[in-house]
Amino acid sequence: MKKALALLLSAALALSLVACGSNSSSTASSAASGTSSAATTTGDVANKDKPLVWFNRQPSNSSTGELDMNALNFNENTYYVGFDANQGAELQGTMIRDYIEANIDTIDRNGDGIIGYVLAIGDIGHNDSIARTRGVRRALGTAVEKDGVIDSTPVGTNADGSATAVQDGSLEINGKTYVIRELASQEMKNSAGATWDAATAGNAIGTWASSFGEEIDIVASNNDGMGMSMFNAWSKANEVPTFGYDANADAVAAIAEGYGGTISQHADVQAYLTLRVLRNALDGVDIDTGIGTADDAGNVLSDDVYYYNADERSYYALNVAVTSENYEDFMDSTKVYEPVSAQLDETAHPTKTVWLDIYNAADNFLSATYQPLLQNYDDLLNLKVEYIGGDGQTEANITNRLSNPSQYDAFAINMVKTDNAASYTALLSQ
Repeated sequence: MKKALALLLSAALALSLVACGSNSSSTASSAASGTSSAATTTGDVANKDKPLVWFNRQPSNSSTGELDMNALNFNENTYYVGFDANQGAELQGTMIRDYIEANIDTIDRNGDGIIGYVLAIGDIGHNDSIARTRGVRRALGTAVEKDGVIDSTPVGTNADGSATAVQDGSLEINGKTYVIRELASQEMKNSAGATWDAATAGNAIGTWASSFGEEIDIVASNNDGMGMSMFNAWSKANEVPTFGYDANADAVAAIAEGYGGTISQHADVQAYLTLRVLRNALDGVDIDTGIGTADDAGNVLSDDVYYYNADERSYYALNVAVTSENYEDFMDSTKVYEPVSAQLDETAHPTKTVWLDIYNAADNFLSATYQPLLQNYDDLLNLKVEYIGGDGQTEANITNRLSNPSQYDAFAINMVKTDNAASYTALLSQ
């Protein structure tokens, strides 16, 4: 009897050792291959270890633009998804300059030899807004460097060209030199504190038109929400080309009515990446699956629509200029990107829950383009997403609704201010 019992205990110990060895081997293999070793149920993983994607607003210092690497390295499954702001900014500026050159015979409305433009600035502390302001100024020759970078400060009004944040630029076209002047620019911030505010932009263009009249030859905007507000309030009726950013459906459609152009930041690719990175981390597979490497359904992205910066743990979609020549290809801004539109098998990729917020439920691009795309992709990727809409003003309006993170498998966060990542990571670390 004693001998039999000893044999049973020995067998049990051997099985235990095999099991332990198996777990250790799995973890080591996962680490070696670059895949996530995260467990796949909420009960097995501490909130601080769950997959996290920052999107649209990159954790960074709003004054210097320096990335918040603590936030980007919050855990091994933390990433950022956005777009190449500098590449897009260059495209927008170049698009405006090309338009001026192609339409020089008609664009100088009062014939004074000065091509005057006004600029709607979204948020003076937002990296994307800063980049777009710099891109326009660089392309039009109105940029002034300050501390080694292009000054993105709003000028207020600059009727005589004496503002210090910009300078008069020049373009030589058909043997004639034209002055390019930023007549006015301001941050579009409403009385409640919300930035990128379309209504404020609509009011601003009325004020600028009263001051400058036919001196305004171009209207430029850091986004389409503000751009369309100015277009509808004034520039459409006065046939002044307006240029925005985001390729929102209404702006793309308005190109047929005189809207000058916009920039597609490949929101379809961004929205896919936002959820795909979470899906991969939850599945415990290589993070490149379904991105640079085809998944089991055939989903894959080509390197001409995105790139990954490993040092910044960030995925960036590339931008495309949308003008009168190609706007019809961009009419449906909420259509999923065809190369990554295949449904995942729920048996291999079981449903998981995601908490996701939109910093401002009233933001035109995020609410009318990005969120509908996310809602199309969440089904394809077998993710049950709870969408939270913020007020665009205070972080607490969002964080107060992340009271029970333990009920979610992963998180996708769109901050009000890029400096405030710690407001979220503190909640997840409790």
